[in-house]
Amino acid sequence: MTAREGVVADQLTLMLLSLLIRVLPALAVASALLGERAQHEHENPLYNNTERKHDVQKIKEHAEDLFMRLMNEQHGSSPAGSSDYLERKRRFLESVRRQKHLNARARSSGANDTAFYGINQFSDLSPQEFRAIFLRSFTSDNIPVFPVNVYNNAKPAPLPKRFDWRDMNAVTPVKDQQSCGSCWAFSVVEAIESAYAIQSHSLEELSVQQVIDCSEKNLGCNGGSPTTALRWLNQTKVKLVRNSEYNYKAMTGMCHYFAPTDFGVSVKGFEAYNFRGYEEEMMSKLVELGPLVVLVDAISWQDYLGGIIQHHCSSGESNHAVLITGFDKSGDVPYWIVRNSWSASWGINGYAYVKIGGNVCGIADAVAATYL
Repeated sequence: MTAREGVVADQLTLMLLSLLIRVLPALAVASALLGERAQHEHENPLYNNTERKHDVQKIKEHAEDLFMRLMNEQHGSSPAGSSDYLERKRRFLESVRRQKHLNARARSSGANDTAFYGINQFSDLSPQEFRAIFLRSFTSDNIPVFPVNVYNNAKPAPLPKRFDWRDMNAVTPVKDQQSCGSCWAFSVVEAIESAYAIQSHSLEELSVQQVIDCSEKNLGCNGGSPTTALRWLNQTKVKLVRNSEYNYKAMTGMCHYFAPTDFGVSVKGFEAYNFRGYEEEMMSKLVELGPLVVLVDAISWQDYLGGIIQHHCSSGESNHAVLITGFDKSGDVPYWIVRNSWSASWGINGYAYVKIGGNVCGIADAVAATYL
């Protein structure tokens, strides 16, 4: 086997394991231990600290059982002596220890709304594997600082306590990028879907695969830059077709072309700014223009289950592209409502909450909005 074939085989193994974790009955145990998550943030009071600590402790106690069920489902028995079994078990138990460390801050602070971490579909991966597969976005430009003085002179309207574009039926369902480093393409297409819906059109699911295959100066499943993709769309006026016409393959392919008369959505322009220190103005832009494409440091998101992310990530270390659909300032800790592309089984029905203020996870470093 060549080195290239070995890499492909390893990736296929990781894809299989991640898929198995999603569908195994073991996850039903984890779900039952965590309790039912609310279907929407309106109904989702964050777990109180006592309940959260109790749930995480129970999952830790069942970690060995969850792993054994995974191996039994995959092999029909537990090949305890195999090298793959031992390596996967080592990584799984390392995940449990890492999650204990991540939760320690929440236990010591006593806060009811701090993020909490535990077993999910990525718990069989090492942080290095997780980064190599899922964190493949980057910034290719020097993003200018937001011109706050010019903006404030325009006297923007007061902000509501809570705002979410999902409430206006302007956000499509959460998708799963699978083992393709395409978060950059998902975030851009999701922003365009929302912009199209906001303009009083229907809510359409557009083709992420088209952007992966056709976007110049990006690397397909090996990663890319949202601003580079937006610039390509703006310069070429390529029309994004429906996902049903150019469906997602989770791999890089040849670019397909369509007749000018076919349905499609094209970009007329976009803005990209560094909002560090200006997250209040960033909220105004979200209300004004629609969901925002942002880059974040998501290395600790591998283990995220819920709550508001306030620690365990850095600014200036962005590696993952996501979409902000809204914000909530009604509680003690204000937070961004962040849509991910790791399926609805991750986080809070596919979403994460990130604290507003302090540029947590670098969420304000590179922010883009598009208009049609």
